[in-house]
Amino acid sequence: MKKLAIVLVVTIASFCLASSAFAGMLSAGAMTKCTDAKSIKIEAGGGGAEDRGEANASVWFSSTHITSAISLAPNANMGFPTNGGGAAGNSSVKMGSKHSMGKKSVTLVRQNNFSRGDSISDINGEVRITNNGTTDLIITCG
Repeated sequence: MKKLAIVLVVTIASFCLASSAFAGMLSAGAMTKCTDAKSIKIEAGGGGAEDRGEANASVWFSSTHITSAISLAPNANMGFPTNGGGAAGNSSVKMGSKHSMGKKSVTLVRQNNFSRGDSISDINGEVRITNNGTTDLIITCG
């Protein structure tokens, strides 16, 4: 009986650790949290032509009680021509296009050299991520 109890406790503990290490897909309007993570990766999960893959999230940090907004737009070109001409005026001054697409992901990392609350976006403690957009987010707590 004791062996069965030990196996059960180890199984439950393993499941809890595995679920906290990867929060998974976050659909529109959903919320997830990471606790004491060393890194948190927020990634746009795709999307159709209508939303151009743009993903929006709000991130609440328990260490500072501050909420920050994060916007990802991997397919958005902000209206710049993509045919090599670059932004307005680039071709007339013989300058190459400096335009790049939006980012697909952002990774928040723990800041060990700060005491609790010294950094605006310190991920020590609990971090809550809410999907405010229409595109799914992929959240990985490391």
